[in-house]
Amino acid sequence: MSSMVFGDLLWISVQPLIRLFLCVGCGFGVTKAGLLPAAGARGIGLVIINVTTPNSMFSTIVPSFSSSNMAELGPLFIVALLYMLFGIILSWTIKQLFWVPHKFRHGILVAGGWANIGDIPMSMTLSVMVSAPFNGTHDQNLAVSYISVFVLVTSVTLFPLGGHRWIMMDFDGPDLENDQVKERLNAKHSKTLSRLAAGFMYLGRIFLFNHPPVKEIHAEVGQNSTGEKESPRVTFTHEDSVTTCYSPPEQEEIGVLTLPKEHLPTSTSSPSFASIQPNPLLTDEAQKISATTGHVEVTQVHWFNKFSCRASGFLRSLVNPPCLAIIISFIIAIIPPLKALFVPGVPGTHIPSAPDGQPPLAIIMKTSNFISGASVPMGLIILGSALARLHIPRNQWRSLPLGAIGSLAIGKLVVIPVLGILICQKFTHIGLIDPSNNVLRFVCIFMSCLPTGTMQVLLTQVYSGTGNAEHLSAFLIPQYIIMFLSMMAINSLTLHILFG
Repeated sequence: MSSMVFGDLLWISVQPLIRLFLCVGCGFGVTKAGLLPAAGARGIGLVIINVTTPNSMFSTIVPSFSSSNMAELGPLFIVALLYMLFGIILSWTIKQLFWVPHKFRHGILVAGGWANIGDIPMSMTLSVMVSAPFNGTHDQNLAVSYISVFVLVTSVTLFPLGGHRWIMMDFDGPDLENDQVKERLNAKHSKTLSRLAAGFMYLGRIFLFNHPPVKEIHAEVGQNSTGEKESPRVTFTHEDSVTTCYSPPEQEEIGVLTLPKEHLPTSTSSPSFASIQPNPLLTDEAQKISATTGHVEVTQVHWFNKFSCRASGFLRSLVNPPCLAIIISFIIAIIPPLKALFVPGVPGTHIPSAPDGQPPLAIIMKTSNFISGASVPMGLIILGSALARLHIPRNQWRSLPLGAIGSLAIGKLVVIPVLGILICQKFTHIGLIDPSNNVLRFVCIFMSCLPTGTMQVLLTQVYSGTGNAEHLSAFLIPQYIIMFLSMMAINSLTLHILFG
């Protein structure tokens, strides 16, 4: 690649970051100056969620998608779920290696799995797609449509499928001091190391002696109380355990059930099967199981009610403006007669035009475009306002879980993007991602380098009961500082892969 071409691609990568930085800086500045109170920021956030974002989704999905390119949704859903899975695995691994505050023990999983899907990627892709070698407005609309799939996956998994409950679980029960958390983690590490050492010693004995270390093998034939011979009993004596196996006569298969001693039935505690009354709501087979186990019966009516409640809750969670707008937009986009009502030039349709020569409902599309123009700038301003309210006293930095904070920041902004590039290149090689669709490839790679979403700040403030999110603040601030450098590197590398 020539130096001039490299400089062009570098400028294409830096320019969106400059615009993003300025918008976020405006929100940060007006908040620090006291010109944007928390109540005002919350009101703007509600407008973004319920008004501007749904209009942005509608105005880009309807003209960009059709039945011919709906196959592109499959790779987008797969990539979105993979990134989420990688983030959760990363967070879980960090929690096993480093100490995490007790009130953030589950929240770190959300911080790793759910990224800032929305304002940041839309701002970046809109800036990149407007310049060559991309194709201007067409590629901008296509990119936002692809991002809407990530928005849908994030919304469904975080709310209807219960991802937000992890944040709620952090505030269940009493809190633990940091020293207690560290002691528990150290004890867990010691126990794990002991098990690993014992496992390596056991494997070493097998390799050295070619068999497990068994000291003695005895075969005995005893007699029962009636004087009859019992089945053979074989006893294996190891260094630290004794195992006795009985071989019942005239039985080819053996079923083994292991119970703790306190759960074994005794003459005084065993249930009287005759005292268990049949339940008319259960089938004969269910009554047999109930009679032999003595467990509390669960009727079919109970399970049906439970399933109905969960299903209705799931559907209610889907009926929020962003998700609803995405679903309706895709339905309109793939049905040509419906799409022709909003967009001109739909092949195979003949819809009478309005007096101005446009489709009958083109005014709705124009209005959506007009409203959606405020979505990205307002979203970035609110992001800056949220960052301005995150505060960590300077004298507390030494007491923070720096290992977990640094690992999560490097993992989300360096490790996962590298995995994202490798996976997207592999999907392109096997044909899952169209090699000629540079917009799709760019979006799939770029969505891997996003920091933790600020939506978690709001959820943490709500569930904490105090309105604080001090633990999350320490994890968020380093990510958004590193983000500007990591995004520039990922953008430059992606453009080099696509056009270099």
